[in-house]
Amino acid sequence: MNFTAGQIADQINGTVIGDRDVDINKISKIEEGSKGSVTFLANPKYTEHIYTTNASATIVSNDFEPSEKINTTLIKVKDPYSSFTSILELFNIKKTSKKGISDFTVIDNSSKISDSAYIGSFTSIGKMSKISDNCIIENQVYIGNNVEIGDGCQIFPGVKILDDTIIGKNCIIHSSCSIGSDGFGFAPNEDGSYQKIPQTGNVIIGDNVEIGSNSTIDRATLGSTIINNGVKLDNQIQIAHNVEIGENTAIAAQSGVAGSTKIGKNCMIGGQVGIIGHIKIGDNVKIQAQAGVTSDVKSNSRITGTPAISYINYNKSYVHFKNLPEIVKKIDTKTND
Repeated sequence: MNFTAGQIADQINGTVIGDRDVDINKISKIEEGSKGSVTFLANPKYTEHIYTTNASATIVSNDFEPSEKINTTLIKVKDPYSSFTSILELFNIKKTSKKGISDFTVIDNSSKISDSAYIGSFTSIGKMSKISDNCIIENQVYIGNNVEIGDGCQIFPGVKILDDTIIGKNCIIHSSCSIGSDGFGFAPNEDGSYQKIPQTGNVIIGDNVEIGSNSTIDRATLGSTIINNGVKLDNQIQIAHNVEIGENTAIAAQSGVAGSTKIGKNCMIGGQVGIIGHIKIGDNVKIQAQAGVTSDVKSNSRITGTPAISYINYNKSYVHFKNLPEIVKKIDTKTND
């Protein structure tokens, strides 16, 4: 896919400083830029590379002024990072423009597949399911019965989407995810064994949700496990039965949320966070990596530690407990005296 610097600038409302007609056919990191590529400068610590990059064009902020000679054409914008994201999407269009159904698929006659959708090889689709416009279902995907997938979704290889799952528009589900498996529900018997509790609910995923590789989202025991619009889940995340995650919440890798917990809107949850079941986390909460959350959290809180406490209180406490060996030594010395 070929553009000029001027065409790229027009896409992101930028101003060109340099050769407006220079050819652009790929994207690159600024330190690895080569002829024909476009890159960006958003983080000041990479500024030194703009004077040596071989990229044909570089997206920079409106207030950037070079202090040395540069060879790259500048495209000045308000927000370089956001603008470069738009350019990534522009170059990605060609990669995702697939249509048709592979001969090596198994699709039940009762399911409806849009004429504009793509279904890859060795994919299986069960009864009464619906694949909407412009969806891309890659190779070796399993889609169960009565599944609905909205417009513009991309499902990567090896994903399993089990019965009754509903997925909104423009979602991305990365390789080897499992959506709609049974929740972890067992009732203890008198003899110490466990009886499985039937999981009869489903999973509902909103619009513009992205789910990282090897993540799992369990169906509800009753009702629905709900992932609301705009949620972003990293790789290797476990979402248990009947969990609800609010709009535009982001959760980093290897975190787990136990059953029936409700997480609010616009939360940011770090990697390897463990959240117990049946609690409520408010809106705009920030949880530091490796925290263990064992009770309700009010909106706008910042917490860390295990069990998690206020981020500010944790830092104050840390000043003291990191010095405990010296404090104990002093106490022992005074006791011996």
